[in-house]
Amino acid sequence: MKGNQKNPNSIDHQILKAINSLGQGAVFVPTDFLGFGSRQAVDIVLHRLVRKGTIRRLARGIYDFPKEHPKLGKLLPSPEKIAEALVGRDCTRIQPTGAYAANILGLSEQVPAKVVFLTDGTSRIVKIGTTTIQLRRTTPKNMAMAGRFSGLLVQALRELGKEHITLERIEHLKRTIPLDVRQELLKDIRFAPEWMHSIFRKLAQQD
Repeated sequence: MKGNQKNPNSIDHQILKAINSLGQGAVFVPTDFLGFGSRQAVDIVLHRLVRKGTIRRLARGIYDFPKEHPKLGKLLPSPEKIAEALVGRDCTRIQPTGAYAANILGLSEQVPAKVVFLTDGTSRIVKIGTTTIQLRRTTPKNMAMAGRFSGLLVQALRELGKEHITLERIEHLKRTIPLDVRQELLKDIRFAPEWMHSIFRKLAQQD
């Protein structure tokens, strides 16, 4: 690799350059680099970079360019970054669900050991450290709000349950989510369960 790496046309150099451009914290899979060479050639280069310590193998076929913390060392990427790398570039979407969705919005301090994402792509389960990440294929209807605040909110509220949606939690969302984002909820209200409609309206109101 030492000789090849200095050649700007070598697959080693091109992949390393692509990884550096993604920046620390990036998560990727071998198919992201098929524009530079065959799958076998890509696998060999990634294996070399792992051995060198430049990148890290998180699980079979999943790698990251780890962020370094001065005290904690190499940090693990977020479940969302891992899920995004798994669905790849084939135009599939992901939607965080359950306790993870509630945690993202600051409605729960619980950090689940199993993180589930709905997707319109392929179902898959991977284990990264102590966390299990599941991609669960679902219907187009369930993905109607994917990638938007409304989708995250529906999943978080569903996890918490109607009886636990307190005024304090609504006020927290009003403080932390910008008004223009909250007003977008009204466009998606038809996709939400009926019991959430009043919550959507409250959140969309200007204080």
